Amino acid sequence: MGCGVAALALLVLVAVSWAPLLAFDRAVVEELHPTAVRRPALTEGVRVLSDWVWDPVTLRVLLALAALALWRTGQTGPAGLLVVVGLVAAGAQHAAKALVGRDRPRWSDPVDSAQFAAFPSGHAMTAAVVCGLLWWAVARTARRALARPVLAVGVVSTVGVGLTRVYLGVHWPSDVLGGWLLGACLVAAAVVAYERRTARPERTAPLTARAGR
Repeated sequence: MGCGVAALALLVLVAVSWAPLLAFDRAVVEELHPTAVRRPALTEGVRVLSDWVWDPVTLRVLLALAALALWRTGQTGPAGLLVVVGLVAAGAQHAAKALVGRDRPRWSDPVDSAQFAAFPSGHAMTAAVVCGLLWWAVARTARRALARPVLAVGVVSTVGVGLTRVYLGVHWPSDVLGGWLLGACLVAAAVVAYERRTARPERTAPLTARAGR
């Protein structure tokens, strides 16, 4: 609920072009862009991370492979959740972009390019969704020893991809924050709903057994 309220509030502030937020966004990107221009080697490395390693397509393929692995081990429910939430996230991301229609930063000497509207960041939202779902899937299985490493990699990836988008000058900081919040909200809502639904039969089973006696 907290992520949902924060995401909605941020969306409204962006939609109405709240001056303090726009000023902060512009100050950050204008501070970073000269560094990105002056350091082409560093910028190229950041581009590889942003456009290949943490690209939404790469992350969605990873999510699909995880869903397939769960399905093959008989965990059809979690596998289906991963697929459904991944699809819903992609649709929600583009719907929000169309609704807000925010322009991206513009430069006379850009170091990278991107398509579609700016808010929310698709990279940041996809990373939050995929990494959150993968951590949940690992944490609820027998391989709980992997939960901490997966969580650490997920946090680094989610934070890292957001920073790369701002550094490359293709997103405002609030775009990235919006992507993180929307992604976290979607994952939390889906996981809570799924866990409550699957836990309900376990609670009602003892009651049913007593009634039968």
